[in-house]
Amino acid sequence: MLACRNGHRFDTNRRGFASLLVGSRKLIGDSAAMLDARDLFLERGWYTELRDALSALVAAESPHRVIDIGCGTGYYLRGVLDAVSGRDSPGSPSARTTGVGALAMDLSAAAVARTVRAGLTDPNSTTNGLVADVWSALPIRDGAADAAINVFAPRNPAEFHRILAPGGLLAVVVPHPSHLQELRAAGLALDVHGNKTDDLVTSLASGFHLESTADLSRTLLLSPDDVAALIGMGPSSHHPSSADPADRAGSTEVTVAFRLLGFRRSNA
Repeated sequence: MLACRNGHRFDTNRRGFASLLVGSRKLIGDSAAMLDARDLFLERGWYTELRDALSALVAAESPHRVIDIGCGTGYYLRGVLDAVSGRDSPGSPSARTTGVGALAMDLSAAAVARTVRAGLTDPNSTTNGLVADVWSALPIRDGAADAAINVFAPRNPAEFHRILAPGGLLAVVVPHPSHLQELRAAGLALDVHGNKTDDLVTSLASGFHLESTADLSRTLLLSPDDVAALIGMGPSSHHPSSADPADRAGSTEVTVAFRLLGFRRSNA
């Protein structure tokens, strides 16, 4: 049972998370089909370099409380928690942070359930789940997190500033303009827009300052099944194309490119 100072109470369901959505919503979260596609693609290791870079950035903070805002399948959060707890650096026990608490938040109940379920097997951390709308006031107390990650997800600068502790880290991943350029040229993926670094920095300027920027890019050789999963796991799945990735013969070269930005929360 969850309760707030105003007397509202919310039950945690049998799947281990709470839903604090109220009223109707025009936006919908990721479907089970999108999450299945994402699991298929990510677990084949295509985005391992990105997960490792994000995890290293967060682990350097030795946080005790981490929030994943837009958790999806939990792929990136699991990598972060492994790095923070030192499980990916068995030779460095001094770097371990034990008893890490994680909150997986998403608009999609299916996504939160999947992330929480995967986190139940981790003895070094506790992962709780929350279904909530990032565009609304977040049902999270002030200064609750030492670090927050936001991977290909919407951003609410004022709420991010409120829920992070002073000096906390906000790690944001956005697609680079060259991301999926071959698939976009073939009409299979949507154009990348709205994630220019200057615009992102400006939107966060009132409560954060940019501390680090890293660009990561690889050219992958993907099978038709991999291409279909890549398209099916993201926003392009909501906009069917006349082209069908399954019709493509042989393997396809696809550029995947990301920008990882580390923001420091101001004390004001």
